[in-house]
Amino acid sequence: MKFIPTSIALLAASVLLSGCSLFTVDRASEKAAVTSAVGGERQVEPATMITPMAQQSAKLVATGYAVISIQNHRNPAQQRLLAIRASKLDAYRALTEQVYGQQLDASTTVADMTVTNDTFRARVEGLVYGAVLVSIGPVGDDTYETTLSLDSGVVNDLRALYLAQLNSKRR
Repeated sequence: MKFIPTSIALLAASVLLSGCSLFTVDRASEKAAVTSAVGGERQVEPATMITPMAQQSAKLVATGYAVISIQNHRNPAQQRLLAIRASKLDAYRALTEQVYGQQLDASTTVADMTVTNDTFRARVEGLVYGAVLVSIGPVGDDTYETTLSLDSGVVNDLRALYLAQLNSKRR
């Protein structure tokens, strides 16, 4: 009876461990450098985890949404305009998340082996320029959708500026 679970566990472990050998690591991409023009001089930044992300596609695309009826105005036309503006800001937030990532803070309280409180907070901070408005329009009866795109060259520049700023703060 114990033989079957043990053999299944050994089989699963061997499959998982052999799966690691199926993937090869490209050491050339690890040694790649991001070159940027910052303040008139060229700087070479070491490759990091964010370098391959910018090379995956030619553009980043983000979509934002806003509900019309919850906008704080009595005039329906003004509510629509506020929803358009809110959906655009939501799209910029989503684009910023893709460029810089998201800072997450989480807290969990356990009492008597039961979760009594679980809190998550997300924060996004960054500078985005050069975004192109792809589309904006109503979705359904009460929602606006805005789609923005950002060229990978601009993404590389934004990340290089961010890394340069981090390096200057460390010094």
